[in-house]
Amino acid sequence: MSAWLPTAPCTPQACVEAPAALPARAVPRAVLRLTGVVLLLLAGIALSPLGARIPASLIRRWCRWIVRAAGVRVRITGAAAPAGGLLLVANHISWLDIPLLAAVRPARMLAKTEVRRWPLAGPLAARGGTLFIDRDRLRTLPDTVARIARALGEGAAVAAFPEGSTWCGRAQGTFRRAVFQAALDAGVPVQPVRIGYRLTGGTATTAPAFVGDDTLLASLWRVATARGLVAEVEVRPAIPPGSRPDRRSLARSAQPQETAMPAWTHTVLVA
Repeated sequence: MSAWLPTAPCTPQACVEAPAALPARAVPRAVLRLTGVVLLLLAGIALSPLGARIPASLIRRWCRWIVRAAGVRVRITGAAAPAGGLLLVANHISWLDIPLLAAVRPARMLAKTEVRRWPLAGPLAARGGTLFIDRDRLRTLPDTVARIARALGEGAAVAAFPEGSTWCGRAQGTFRRAVFQAALDAGVPVQPVRIGYRLTGGTATTAPAFVGDDTLLASLWRVATARGLVAEVEVRPAIPPGSRPDRRSLARSAQPQETAMPAWTHTVLVA
């Protein structure tokens, strides 16, 4: 376990719901979904050299398209994220959380160095300005916090998953405090976001979870073959700068306490 990126106890065997028997007709649909995801990622890599010239609204739509291409409906509730320097923080369940958080507001992601090796997504993350963390080298933490603070101070949004690891969704981790120090140093607001996954009927599901020794390919296939998945994203009120005295209280304020997602009201996006 790392003090910067701890390991969650969730595993695919213990936490992730076993998929139902897959009818033969569902295989082509799943392959088509994964093909759509790959094509969208390739398009993102091709357009990434344009950088800031790509409108934020297009980036948000592209992120929603990735989630929709995987066969997952998206519901985002709450207020719009403010402009300027902003630390976006969310609980972490799945690789789907990354485009979902970017759909709230395009941001520089904070990610472990292993993400660089992900096929397609790794090169895209690197070109998109991702701030990578070496979770095995704790002595690099102060420099990482300083880099985040500089980005925030320059008016960028930075997105992070302070639990430090993915959880299945039925349980959750504690928000680590280090990243909140960057928001304090830069004097920017913190925007808490709550992510959860349900089936169309409203039942919570762990099918999208990407935990433990799960492989990215296995998780992709599980999502692509699932039916009726809905991603719920609740954008909570931003915590203004100076309203919390230290990073401990700031992390506690941003940490979602309840495990249940709210009812589908005040929806600002349905895709």
